Amino acid sequence: MSRKPTNKRIELNERDIEIFRLLSRYRYLRSTHLFALVGGRSQKRFIERLGHLYHEGGYLNRPPQQWQAVNARYMPAVYDLGEAGERVLAQHGLAQEGTLSLTRKGRLGAVRQYHHELMICDVISSIEIGARADPNLRYISWDEIFMNPRMPEDTRNSANPLAVLVPVSYTCPQSKNTYRSDKPLIPDALFGLEYMTDGQKRYRFFALEADRNTEPAFRGNLQQTSYLRKILQYREIVAQSLYKTQWGLPNLLVLNVTINERHMQNLMRLVDELTAGKGSNYLLFKTMSSLASLEKAPLPTPEMLTVAWHRVGLGPFSIDRV
Repeated sequence: MSRKPTNKRIELNERDIEIFRLLSRYRYLRSTHLFALVGGRSQKRFIERLGHLYHEGGYLNRPPQQWQAVNARYMPAVYDLGEAGERVLAQHGLAQEGTLSLTRKGRLGAVRQYHHELMICDVISSIEIGARADPNLRYISWDEIFMNPRMPEDTRNSANPLAVLVPVSYTCPQSKNTYRSDKPLIPDALFGLEYMTDGQKRYRFFALEADRNTEPAFRGNLQQTSYLRKILQYREIVAQSLYKTQWGLPNLLVLNVTINERHMQNLMRLVDELTAGKGSNYLLFKTMSSLASLEKAPLPTPEMLTVAWHRVGLGPFSIDRV
């Protein structure tokens, strides 16, 4: 739970650098997810190495929030990047300006609570793990999107490049009152996939909305965050192709991940009502039930990529192929 250095000499290797790079992109990663991403012959030795990088020199941190669980000592440790790890990346020219600071400050998306941020990282890293197992897929990180020349300079230089100003309004069918919001939309994450098909590269990009069943589907107004407001905002983003002007992306699908089936069905019913039964081809839904308990650590779940997603009014949709 706290550093206990033994003055062991640490000689960094390429795998250590890759661990630092991953933690510069992900706010948090569990040791199990890190091992799935980096690989190695022995998971036990890998976990021991993470301990050395934590205790000796402060290359890695262990967020203290994880120790709140009663059985925390028996779950895979969660890591984030330490100051020494940041310095190593900078010395190797791997700390891209503007991206590392977003992740380190918890602003990859909005400022999130610990368990929400960890859920985001669990979901996205599981998708990346699935992509690495498929030779015809390549995961495209937020860093790569951010540094792409198609990213508008105004967006790149903004305080939070993920924030999109999307004014929306909604008229309640029961009260006939009209509510408005000029709040920005800030996805929990943004990433892409490159597909190699018949010798041709194709691309899809995704915004993530991860919900631990703490965000209501509906509120009485649009000034407070709700799924109603998000769905209305994404509808405008797609209708106006704001994903092109804001992020320089050719397309956008929205992945909505919840922790239980009931909440997912509630959100899908809301989409059905807002579209008058027509459904939506860009709003995709899935549950990750392993995240429902804070007392158990989810294993890497590449099925987030390989198992089809639900859509309202349309059949299942597979994001691992085009």
